[in-house]
Amino acid sequence: MCTVSFTRVNDAVVITSNRDEHIQRENADAPAFKAIPGKKIIFPKDARAGGSWFAAADNGVVAVLLNGAFKKHTPQPPYRKSRGLILLDMIEANEPFPFFKAMNLENIEPFTIVLYQPGQLHELRWDGTNKHEKQLDISRNYIWSSATLYSNEIIEQREALFQQFMHSQAVSAAGIYDFHASNNGDTENGFIINRQTGMRTFSITQAVVNNDAVNFLHSDLLLQKNYTEILSLNQTAITV
Repeated sequence: MCTVSFTRVNDAVVITSNRDEHIQRENADAPAFKAIPGKKIIFPKDARAGGSWFAAADNGVVAVLLNGAFKKHTPQPPYRKSRGLILLDMIEANEPFPFFKAMNLENIEPFTIVLYQPGQLHELRWDGTNKHEKQLDISRNYIWSSATLYSNEIIEQREALFQQFMHSQAVSAAGIYDFHASNNGDTENGFIINRQTGMRTFSITQAVVNNDAVNFLHSDLLLQKNYTEILSLNQTAITV
């Protein structure tokens, strides 16, 4: 839940995420579908808390979680609910953005959620005290890095690398995946980390949202195994 990018590739939206965790944390379950009334979603499941950091729905909505809000915080457990379960609550809601605005986040650890729904992109943050909502221009490209793992200086360096990549070649979903799969010779702060503290990049997950489907790719870097699924869009459920 530590690096997320949003890009436009022709008529498709590409959202890609790297999950960094301590090596002592259990690996996630492979992506699976879940049917709820009026909606079908897909997500890899966190083995510890049962939530997820990346989920897509058949109405074209994609939600991705990063740990932390604007700055590194000191954890103060126990928390009432995991952030991964908050993300699933949101994407299962009929209207995820109003759901976030109305939900009670008291005693929830700080987080950032990147929420895409057809025609809209939101950056949603909870800093432990207040909610912060920002609607973004979906014609632009964005990258986020978790404030819990990266200093402001490193976040700016990663942003510069991303913008350089986006302007250096004809961008594709596969190319964006490869960008996320590079450590740039830096195992501490590259996009694939393997720190002496035990923090490692566990996986890369990508959703490509086009006119009729979400192409879902999950690469488990620990097991060296890829999972691909196609989630057909329910056109009657899409709201713009």
